[in-house]
Amino acid sequence: MPTPTLLALDTATDRLAVGLLAPGIRLAVNEPGGALASARLIPLLMGLLHGARLAMPQVQAVAFGQGPGAFTGLRTACAVAQGLAFAHDTPVLPIDSLLIVADDARLQADPAERDGPWWVAMDARMDEVYAAAYHHGPGGWAPLLAPQLYTLGALADAWHAAPPRCVAGSAIDAFTDRLPWGSARLWPHSHDRAAALLRLAEAAWAAGAMVAADAALPLYLRDKVAQTTAERLALRSAGAAP
Repeated sequence: MPTPTLLALDTATDRLAVGLLAPGIRLAVNEPGGALASARLIPLLMGLLHGARLAMPQVQAVAFGQGPGAFTGLRTACAVAQGLAFAHDTPVLPIDSLLIVADDARLQADPAERDGPWWVAMDARMDEVYAAAYHHGPGGWAPLLAPQLYTLGALADAWHAAPPRCVAGSAIDAFTDRLPWGSARLWPHSHDRAAALLRLAEAAWAAGAMVAADAALPLYLRDKVAQTTAERLALRSAGAAP
């Protein structure tokens, strides 16, 4: 299959990841994200195209990290992907942001450890974790458990029942002594998130996973994404009242 021309972006974490794939070209850039992401994202993407002497009409699809992840980051990625796609009548490729973590960690592992089940556990703040499980085999990645929002207790119960073999993600450092890691091999840090994003975008293209721009929706796992810490504390206080 010929190499497609794909533009890719992800702002689901505190790191900004962008990439460009085209025949003879594979460019991946990782930068600090957070508050900087919205200002840096479009200039970075346009800079990649300009440096490769390409323009948006040549892009066959825009891949974006759809989440789960930081609320503002997901909105940023979705808005930019939709804007580019609508403007140029280009399809989009929604990419599971937790799978990006798994794919990056897999290439950090020894070759003998790379296939089989992988858990991803990302710090979701407020003592909660975004987590999912995937299997990697000869055909690539397949989901075992779709991304969910877990309390620490719920994830601990799941891992006590079926201990994980490999775990990647920011929850490793965030909850060092509060989750039952057991004998699992741990990958707490990303190495090249943008390169992982590009690999998954290329695989999604080959699988025909393109959708229309109006279907480029972020994956939110909190029913009330705007609930504040103060609201959560108030609910806990109400529950503890006599």
